[in-house]
Amino acid sequence: MTGDRPSWAPTSIDLDRPNAARVYDYLLGGAANFEQDREFAEQLLQMMPQARAAARLNRAFLRRAVRFCVSAGIQQFLDIGSGIPTAGNVHEIAPDARVLYVDNEPVAVTHSELLLADNPLASAMLGDLTNPDPILASPVIDFSQPVALLMVAVLHFIPDSAGPREAVARYVSALPPGSFVVLSHGAEAPTIKGTEQVDRLYERSASPGVRRTPEEIKAFFAGLELVEPGLVWTPEWRPDSPDEVGDHPETSLVMAGVARKP
Repeated sequence: MTGDRPSWAPTSIDLDRPNAARVYDYLLGGAANFEQDREFAEQLLQMMPQARAAARLNRAFLRRAVRFCVSAGIQQFLDIGSGIPTAGNVHEIAPDARVLYVDNEPVAVTHSELLLADNPLASAMLGDLTNPDPILASPVIDFSQPVALLMVAVLHFIPDSAGPREAVARYVSALPPGSFVVLSHGAEAPTIKGTEQVDRLYERSASPGVRRTPEEIKAFFAGLELVEPGLVWTPEWRPDSPDEVGDHPETSLVMAGVARKP
């Protein structure tokens, strides 16, 4: 093991292998990461310098999407693959809404529980996206009322062999009409260099990833109505100003969309 285990780090986690949630936390400027995660992130940035900006653009998309859902009347959020708490959490953007954070990374859940200790509307649980039933059974979310289901930058860590499409369909089937699905996913971008090196790097981590084509990503929205502007690169989704998009939105590496259940 590299370094001493902090008191807040669950004994069940492997500190010797980088983890996607902790690497993402480091890229966003968080402190809930370990030496192996930081070394991994620095290797990633050498291969793909835009990775840090891509993480922040993805986080900015999350903020805009949550604000959109609130404006549409949503009062409860189910955030699966929520990651480690950093600035701009869902409960901060929607302070009057009920929020359930779900992640399979014990560090993410531990930090969320500490952060939410005095918040009666928000809570966290350990769970896996590909095992929907325990998550859907949580009493925190009332599935008789519209819900915003968030799956932001998580599905690209789930291979097809684990059944991500079937899992997403199970969640969607549990949502009442008027609910929304907010999703972002690493996408194939032929103009971006270094993706094969990054793939090999992630294969050595605890969270190997898989990029999918826009058509494959759009398939996760089956049975739903995509709201404008549809499935686009993260900075293109309802930017606060045109300047945020830039000349090459594909360098964000991640496509995103929001869809409504009719």
